[in-house]
Parts: sequence; structure tokens; C-alpha cells
Amino acid sequence: MKPPLISSRMRALHPQRGASLLFALLTLVAMLLATLALVRSVDTSTTLLGNIGFKQDATVATDQAARVAIEWLSANKASLNTSVEASGYYANTKEFADDGTTAAGQVDVTGGQLAAASKRLVDWDSDKCKAATDNTFADCVIKTASAGTINGNSARYVIFRLCNKPGDLGTDSSIHCAKPMSAAGTSASKRGELNYSDYARFASAAGPYYRIVVRVSGARNTASFAETIVHF
Repeated sequence: MKPPLISSRMRALHPQRGASLLFALLTLVAMLLATLALVRSVDTSTTLLGNIGFKQDATVATDQAARVAIEWLSANKASLNTSVEASGYYANTKEFADDGTTAAGQVDVTGGQLAAASKRLVDWDSDKCKAATDNTFADCVIKTASAGTINGNSARYVIFRLCNKPGDLGTDSSIHCAKPMSAAGTSASKRGELNYSDYARFASAAGPYYRIVVRVSGARNTASFAETIVHF
């Protein structure tokens, strides 16, 4: 008795069994790579969200640090004509020498605002800016004061009186300061009146502006800066 005949179509199906296994393995590899990519994407998103959270926490803490600086100013009103470097206070903008006329270079409080090699940096870490990534700066001699630890974040501040030089404004006419406009005076009640003959609506106030710059350092090398302008 003769064995049954195998059709040519059935013979052609036998070599395809190995190819199906290969395609299945390739599919598994593709799914594995897609899974790894998804895991990496989730990890990156989690890291970004964590960094944003730390950044927001540091930014919120700048408000309390600014209050510490304002309290220092209020407690030392009688001695603000001269710089107190140990307390992070300067009686001028530090962009001029103490004579008020010789330019000393622009102050870059964050270290990344100016590209000029003549810029002056604030020594936030008390290391003469050795940790600065940009080494093209004139000096790093502007000292800061500690505002304490706020919610686990380290806060420091520096205060500049917005004047061209230190000294007493009442006795030295060469001192020029940025001052607010005050509504005090006889014309203050006419602010809503359209009278071009009465131009003196505001009178210059006596007290200059003070610039408070705060840096709060948090987790994962997070740093947040804030600036406040006050006057007394």
C-alpha cells in the first residue's frame, strides 16, 4: 500500500514555522524596548515634577527671607549711611567706587545675567565664587548675610542702598539716590484734577530705595532668586 501523497502546498508550509518564531521574537523585543522607553519617560516626568516642587518651595521661602532683611533694615535705620558688609548691607549700589564717580562694574546677582568679563558677582556661598560655572568676571567680593533655614532651605540675602556712594544724604550733596515719589503735600488732593498749570502733584520723599536680593537654596541644587525694593 502506497503512502499518502503530500501536496506541494503542504511542503511549502514547513519552512515558514521558523520564520513565525523569528517574527514573534522580534515583536517581543519591540515590546520590551517600548516598555523600557515608557519606564524612562515616567522616571523623567517624576524627576521633573519633583524639581518643580522643590523650585516652588524655594521660591515661597524667598518671601520670609526678604522679611528678615527688611527687619534688619528697620532695626538699623540710624546707621544705614555706611556699609555693613558682615550683615550683607551696602550703602551704595556697588557699581561705583565709594567716591561715587569711578565705575566699578555691573553687579550680576545671579551670575547668569551678564556676559561681560567686568561684571561683579555676589559671593553667595562664601567661597569667592569658586563654584561659579562662568569664570569670566571681575571679582566676587560682595558678601551676603544668612536669613536662616526656612522649610529646610538655606536662605541668604544682600541689601543695596540705591545711591551712587555711601554717606549722609543730608550733608553730602554729591550723593544721588533713587527715591520714591510721595503724595505728601498741598497738591496731593488734586491728583484727579486736569490742571496743567499745577504740575507739582508729587514731592520727592527723603528716604532712598533699598534693593534686597534673596537667594534660597533647596534640595537637588535648587536655587531661587527674588528681588524686593523697599523704602522708609
